[in-house]
Amino acid sequence: MPGMTVATDVSSPALARVSVCVVSPMLAPALRALQVAPEQLQYVGQTAYNLEQTRLDRNSEAMAVLAGERVVGFYRLDFSVTAIAGRPLGEPSVGLRAYVIDQREQGRGYGTAAMRACADDLRRRYPERRLLALTVNVRNRAAYGVYLKAGFFDTGELYHGGSAGPQHLMLLRLAPAAPSSPTAPTP
Repeated sequence: MPGMTVATDVSSPALARVSVCVVSPMLAPALRALQVAPEQLQYVGQTAYNLEQTRLDRNSEAMAVLAGERVVGFYRLDFSVTAIAGRPLGEPSVGLRAYVIDQREQGRGYGTAAMRACADDLRRRYPERRLLALTVNVRNRAAYGVYLKAGFFDTGELYHGGSAGPQHLMLLRLAPAAPSSPTAPTP
């Protein structure tokens, strides 16, 4: 599929072909069918709703996570300057929202592999972006661990704008920091 970015994990043959790509009309039905556990809904919402909201927002881009040819996840890229922290981050950034790995596919390493493919994709398609930012609820320890494993670092700042309670602000460096940038040190 053109425009895909593949993450290869040599330690796991099952993950050798985890890739991400911009959502096409052909992938939309499979994305709408993604499910999360009831306790995860408060953090990510329904994928069908998030897919529609992304379509309506000119600052957003819907992305699919594939394992081979199979859709296993979804996320939304948000290019609004204040998308994630409610303020600019001091460097060109992109926000990650509504990240979902289907509940039937969780626990297989797709989450970490997809985050690595996401970062590679952003470096290739948006080289001017220096940071990938997200928030993760303080109670969502599993997701927090996935993000750390994928290379994100916790800024130590809590974001209080979410409906499910406080969230860690996490960043992943996509490109070297600008010389005058005090925000987001390289971990």
